Amino acid sequence: MTDIQRCEIRPGRLVEWRLHPKTVETATSLRDDPRPPGYVQESHVRTARSVREGGLFVPTWLGTAFDIPGKVDLDVLEDALRTWTLRHETLRSGFRWSGDEMRRFTLDADDVALEREYLGDFADAATLTRYLQDRFDVAADALTWPNYLFSAVVRDDGASVYMAFDHSNVDSYSIYRIAAEIHELYAAGLEGSAADTAPIASYVDFCATERTNADQIDDTHAIVARWREFIAQCDGKLPAFPLDLGLDPEGPLPTQKFMNEMLLDDADAAAFEAYCRPYGGSLIGVLAATGLIVREIGGHEVYRTVVPFHTRAKSQWSDSVGWYVGGAPIEVPVAQAPDFDTALKLVRTALRENRPLARMPIARVLHLLGTDFRPTSPDLYSIVSYVDARGVPGAERWEALKAYGLIRVSYGDQVCAWTTRLHEGLQFASRYPDTDIAYRSMRTYVDRLRELMVSVARQGAAVRV
Repeated sequence: MTDIQRCEIRPGRLVEWRLHPKTVETATSLRDDPRPPGYVQESHVRTARSVREGGLFVPTWLGTAFDIPGKVDLDVLEDALRTWTLRHETLRSGFRWSGDEMRRFTLDADDVALEREYLGDFADAATLTRYLQDRFDVAADALTWPNYLFSAVVRDDGASVYMAFDHSNVDSYSIYRIAAEIHELYAAGLEGSAADTAPIASYVDFCATERTNADQIDDTHAIVARWREFIAQCDGKLPAFPLDLGLDPEGPLPTQKFMNEMLLDDADAAAFEAYCRPYGGSLIGVLAATGLIVREIGGHEVYRTVVPFHTRAKSQWSDSVGWYVGGAPIEVPVAQAPDFDTALKLVRTALRENRPLARMPIARVLHLLGTDFRPTSPDLYSIVSYVDARGVPGAERWEALKAYGLIRVSYGDQVCAWTTRLHEGLQFASRYPDTDIAYRSMRTYVDRLRELMVSVARQGAAVRV
């Protein structure tokens, strides 16, 4: 995971693909699709609208970058991009407003066409990077449709593909899979063979099912009661990152900075994982370490956070592009942990008790609580997430193909941190408020996180803290 400034963009001839104007025109006359937006989609779009109405444009797109080696046939690449788009129904589905209600529309596959445009040669990498970011900010905007864009920088020895999507279409698992899928389709096109076009489960269908299930609970449900208790313990708010970020509560939404580095090499990451496995694995370890560090630095006796989990509960959703993420609130009494082993046990207990809550969309719970969470920031709360990406198709080639997941860093008053297990080791990425105090807090946190993990990996015994 990185931002567009750090994904090794090189000069070349820029080519762009967007939905054809006739496709966009067809979409304007479509009837409403009775399948509603997912709760996370609706919350995201409403937040974007609320922040925009407050006078601030906050880009929040996600994307991917990867290379295709060798002289590239752009016609074949275009066919691969269109075929991939048709596989995933969410990419031909969008939203429009009817009063204050979001209504879905969805194109038939036969109506989807791409338009290719050559935008010229870029001799300077910095200029090209700025152009791509500005272009994606406009083309992958939550409040417009289409809200994604494909591009390629073509050179004699290959091409670099860059794809950006509004978050309502994708999550990290979605963007991790794109490079291998496009490579497979492109290779099949070059060979003149038929690519695998087996239907892939639709995120649009998932949204309808999830919403139907979520709407069956009311404010007396145990899940709502647990969230009510948790928010009360957080002083009536969703949890922020428990270190000083130097924020002015009355000030404007701050710009953000990005931090990105390898925490552990493969050997240390494997040893850390092995040590944590009896307690549930590296996710437990990352959260336990974080809890101990925020106690050490910030003096917190209880570490409260919302842990993101994917909601691809059935295998039919595993290959589907969409935003399959829920959150589980946990409270870890780190004051009771004299060593790392105890912290692992406390986190394991908290997750066992609360992970099922991630299946209920947070937006539904907040609506039932009747709490006024009028969003003024693109992030409702801070996160520390963990994903093991080694099992993603093609992950072993990411370094050779210069493949990245892209995060847009713009504005926000929360900390979003991603730890990702790669074949090369454990990577850390985070966006955080751009203040001197926040930088010092984040620098201290990451350094201590690495130190603690290395100690666990190499000592192989309970680490006292």
